[in-house]
Amino acid sequence: MRILVQKFGGTSLSTDEARQLVIGHIKRERQRQFGLVVVVSAMGRKGDPYATDTLLSLIAHHGNSLPAKERDMLQGCGEIISASVLCSLLRAAGITAIALTGGGAGIITDNQFGRARILEIRTEGIHKALQEGHVVIVTGFQGVTEAGEFTTLGRGGSDTSATALGAALQAERVDIYTDVNGILTADPRIVKDARPLTIISYSEIGNMARQGAKVIHPRAVEIAQQARIPLRVRSTFSEDEGTLVTDTVHALKSSFVRDRHVTGVAHVSGVTQITVQAQDGHTDVQLQVFQAMAKHHISVDFINVNPGGAVYTVFDHDADKAVNVLQEIGYAPRAVSGCAKISVIGGGMNGVPGIMARIVEALTEKGVPILQSADSNTTIWVLVRESYMVTALQALHAKFALHE
Repeated sequence: MRILVQKFGGTSLSTDEARQLVIGHIKRERQRQFGLVVVVSAMGRKGDPYATDTLLSLIAHHGNSLPAKERDMLQGCGEIISASVLCSLLRAAGITAIALTGGGAGIITDNQFGRARILEIRTEGIHKALQEGHVVIVTGFQGVTEAGEFTTLGRGGSDTSATALGAALQAERVDIYTDVNGILTADPRIVKDARPLTIISYSEIGNMARQGAKVIHPRAVEIAQQARIPLRVRSTFSEDEGTLVTDTVHALKSSFVRDRHVTGVAHVSGVTQITVQAQDGHTDVQLQVFQAMAKHHISVDFINVNPGGAVYTVFDHDADKAVNVLQEIGYAPRAVSGCAKISVIGGGMNGVPGIMARIVEALTEKGVPILQSADSNTTIWVLVRESYMVTALQALHAKFALHE
């Protein structure tokens, strides 16, 4: 049987109109003779009745003292509601369907409640239901431990559920449905001429996801890449096929991949740059600084080190804590808050001279100072003040002609 996994996010399930579009996508793929596994998120977003953040707000007003295990029971309710409602709608439309929790679908996790990792997926039950002709609806974002305790997978967990099921079932493809028409070259709210990409590699979309693009979770991309399962990111509200994510031989020969050096730009705002200088006679500044950050559970990023010190970033909400920790161990850090990390991403930039020169040129022409930079084979990062973020993104998008 040809198996297709479809994942529908919260906005795809939030209204009667949207849910009817979901049913249309399911009908279309059934007509193409796919066995369908449909992974669902909780309906809507914060403020909507059954969204995960709304459910969590029920305890936030009362001390937020629920233990992690019981918290997982609460925040997994939204997906169960979505699966039950969609199952009812499909049956009313004459489509045989069953709804399974993550545990019922065979998703076995460790016991790190709130951020569980999938250990294995026992697919016998899903295969049996598919052979019987059912559309199998699975609650995303959740699983169970070997002891049968309910767990959730952390943010982006429904994407992870979908690609993990795709890998375990050896699906032909995983389709991720969202409210945007595929992967765009930049955030369309900031760059008005951002355009959808027809095809993109796993590494490119993984980097875009890690650097601020929120269309798909990077953990889900990693699973799909390891299993070599193609992904398609597409809109629930359109029949357009969206963006294909793959590294197949055909795709690598495509002009869409080979002939572009830069694929897109992404951003993360709300970060603080911290600079620490070594004290006289001290040669272990980097060791002391990063051990202190780790000890106090402060996430660090954008790290540059040299014999005289270290420069790195933390999220703004951790900045005061990071500065206090450094002062307690005898350093006088300099902190620049309200910064944004801009990422220029492209699998074709490796070994190509002049990319950094064009980045600097684009930002200099618009009067945007660069506070820090770093690079890898597929990404160049620059740190700017958040007040320059929009200008920087628009300038870089234009410089690399990503609108064309």
